[in-house]
Amino acid sequence: MRTDGAAGEGRCTPDSADPASRALSIRIDLLGPGTCTARMVVRADMLNAQATCHGGMLFMLADSAVGHASNFADGPAVAAGASIEYLAPAYAGDELTATASSRWQEGRGAVYDVLVSNQAGQLIAMLRCRSRRVGERGFASPDRP
Repeated sequence: MRTDGAAGEGRCTPDSADPASRALSIRIDLLGPGTCTARMVVRADMLNAQATCHGGMLFMLADSAVGHASNFADGPAVAAGASIEYLAPAYAGDELTATASSRWQEGRGAVYDVLVSNQAGQLIAMLRCRSRRVGERGFASPDRP
């Protein structure tokens, strides 16, 4: 993850998307304390057998928004649990927007809600995620930076 300050600060920046998010061409449009807006255009290779966006892709977009919001300040954080509700289908060519917002923070824990909508403003999915801040190095092992 790239940082926007001193080494080890662990703060996300709009261009610090992880490799998985980059593979799905997820863009970070807005990033601040406890909030993030991420966008993704649904490609043909993201569809399921019903020709709608695969639920895993929707989850990934929402999870990426939470990851950026929870890592913006206060050191590295990881998802400790999440649940998603799929409300409407998304189709190839749809531009999806995931907006993550912090709802609760105490100690090392936090809860985020994410709304995923399409370009028409239709709500596609809702995700609730519990995150947990980890040590300064996160889960890096001694032999893996």
